[in-house]
Amino acid sequence: MKRYIAFFILVFISYCTFAQAVKAVPQAEMQKIYEEVKTPYKYGLVVLPPGEGKKIDCPTVYRFGNTWYMSYIAFDGKGYETWLATSKDLLHWNNLGRQMSFTDEGWDSHQKAGYNALVDTKWGGDYHLKKYRKKYWMSYFGGSSSGYEPEPLSIGIAYTKKKPVKAFEWQRLPDPVLTSSDENVRWWENRNKLFKSYIIRDEAGQTGHQFIMYYNAVGDSLPNNKPTRWYERIGMAVSDDMINWKRFQREPVVHHSRGITGDPQIQKIDNVWVMFYFGAFWKGREAEAFNRFACSYDLINWTDWDGADLVNSTIDIDKKYAHKSFVLKHKGVVYHFYCAVDEKDNRGIAVTTSVDKGKSSLRF
Repeated sequence: MKRYIAFFILVFISYCTFAQAVKAVPQAEMQKIYEEVKTPYKYGLVVLPPGEGKKIDCPTVYRFGNTWYMSYIAFDGKGYETWLATSKDLLHWNNLGRQMSFTDEGWDSHQKAGYNALVDTKWGGDYHLKKYRKKYWMSYFGGSSSGYEPEPLSIGIAYTKKKPVKAFEWQRLPDPVLTSSDENVRWWENRNKLFKSYIIRDEAGQTGHQFIMYYNAVGDSLPNNKPTRWYERIGMAVSDDMINWKRFQREPVVHHSRGITGDPQIQKIDNVWVMFYFGAFWKGREAEAFNRFACSYDLINWTDWDGADLVNSTIDIDKKYAHKSFVLKHKGVVYHFYCAVDEKDNRGIAVTTSVDKGKSSLRF
């Protein structure tokens, strides 16, 4: 009997050790990821605001055939709308028009900031949008008040049966799927602002659900503690039908002691999941915004990279901020799209690459 007890104790200890081990991605692996995804060459602006007075943000890139598409959000002083652009080479883009526009009524009448769901997560893959129930999907944050990100902001779901290769209005669920007033809202998302969301399919079922939504939100500085400054963190929600969502775990999955940790995008490089995100206003970097990454083996436990930024402010067009990334690899070249903000607060979408593609003539 003692032998059996000792054996089960050994098995339990081994299991716990293994469980602990899978939570952390070793530094050597993180360094390999950094070397794979780094993009030292700044090409410049590739998408400019579609009209006077607009500022654009938050690219999501996908592909149909040999043509690339980018959804992004545009702010004109009234609020956010979602737009679409197209390209043949990932460097020269043309605006096509709106995908979600202002409406006269509804919980999201003045804010519709959209992000395509179910983009192929394979690094160097086809970057197609995957269908579910014969539909393409998009998550977005919305609100009914005008202005720059006014409270409250909640997360909604939009969908279409059409191929999203032209500018047309997506259909939207009538109500938000996540709000800051939900009964199960967590301490880090309890201050009336839910922001960017990014949905992938959990093929291996590691969460016990079909779909994962990563999103950032504004909340308290600590559990049961009122904030003294702005905090955003990234957490998770899960779903089995893309319509009904529930929160997953109490704690955020990627966060820092101060400032913003936000705008997740997910790719899988070999057996490692990589979350690209932006940081801003961290301790010691109070005036900066920059792009970083974290890694995971299980989509739940994430190891944060502690080395150099992937993108930060170095040139005139991004002198104020260089943040909010979408990263992909195509034909051996890594493209890192990001939002560039200059000292006059002009805002457009720029790209850095892993090989020198020459200088862009586009400037603010």
